[in-house]
Amino acid sequence: MAAQNHKGKIALITGANKGIGYELARQLGKEGITVLIAARNAELGNAASAKLKAEGADAHFVELDVTKPETIAKAAQTIRARHGRLDILVNNAGVADKGDGPPSTADPEAVRRVLDVNFFGVLAVTQSMLPLVRNSAAGRIVLISSGLGSLTWNADPKWPFAAFKPLGYNGSKAILNMMTVQLAWELRDPQCAETRRAAQVSPPNERRRPSAQVAFQKPSPRMLIPKHFVGRPILAPAAGL
Repeated sequence: MAAQNHKGKIALITGANKGIGYELARQLGKEGITVLIAARNAELGNAASAKLKAEGADAHFVELDVTKPETIAKAAQTIRARHGRLDILVNNAGVADKGDGPPSTADPEAVRRVLDVNFFGVLAVTQSMLPLVRNSAAGRIVLISSGLGSLTWNADPKWPFAAFKPLGYNGSKAILNMMTVQLAWELRDPQCAETRRAAQVSPPNERRRPSAQVAFQKPSPRMLIPKHFVGRPILAPAAGL
């Protein structure tokens, strides 16, 4: 199978000034993809963009706070004006909260804060950017999930992390899994008799429907998640490729 040429594609990554988001941007930049570093802090976003540029990537900072609709709308307007489309949307921004915990003790406000970023923020960004993704010849929408969002694993007393039950964080990832399934169904190609996987190569110059898929992260200790936890794929639906 011939390698795909990604040069010239446009990718927006939320929370890309550090961690997983930054590494995703770095890797995509190495593939010749223009990476838009979405971050709420301009200083940190510009610093990350400058660092990537120094490594040879075509990187640009875009101010975006997933909890502030006005910044999401402005980012979408900026991307439309500069590029006219979005080939890859990676919903990476996420938080954990010290007040989160099991249902009997979790601070409701902490749970709400986690959901505001990890789910409602993802939904708002996806809805705002979807028209731009539809303008792509083969758009991709990626949501970052975790094994902690698996209902099956959470219900398994033998699972190594069965005792780790932050309601807000685990719940937010479970909702993301549901959102991915539903988004993939909504964006499916009714012409296709078979659902195609995200890894499939699209024929050149053929416009495809956008796809949705789940990526799984290795949470960090700073997110209040065991440092030895490694997320494993639960599902990765992608339709209409």
